[in-house]
Amino acid sequence: QLLDELNIGHADGSYRPQLAQLAKKKLLILDDWGMEKMSARQANDLLDVMEERYQNTSTIIASQLPVTEWYKLISNPTVADALLDRLLHNSHRIELAGESMRKLDQSDHLR
Repeated sequence: QLLDELNIGHADGSYRPQLAQLAKKKLLILDDWGMEKMSARQANDLLDVMEERYQNTSTIIASQLPVTEWYKLISNPTVADALLDRLLHNSHRIELAGESMRKLDQSDHLR
């Protein structure tokens, strides 16, 4: 939804104000990261967002995709390098292992 709203912002002239607003948010959560590849515009827009937020505010990314696979989501290698540098530099990573809690909850209900 965020990337869709930014895309609309290009058309209606609200893109720069959207970036300014996102830069002020103390926390941005990107959930389900990596469900599909980003278009060139989406990757550039997200780079703009992260550039505005870099070392000023916090961003949480939740993904089932390992970090080592994130590069493949972005078609332009230069943009991928820049975006991932901003996302991963000074980051704290928590990698979970084991079965999905949703699966475990469902199996309890089937008994």
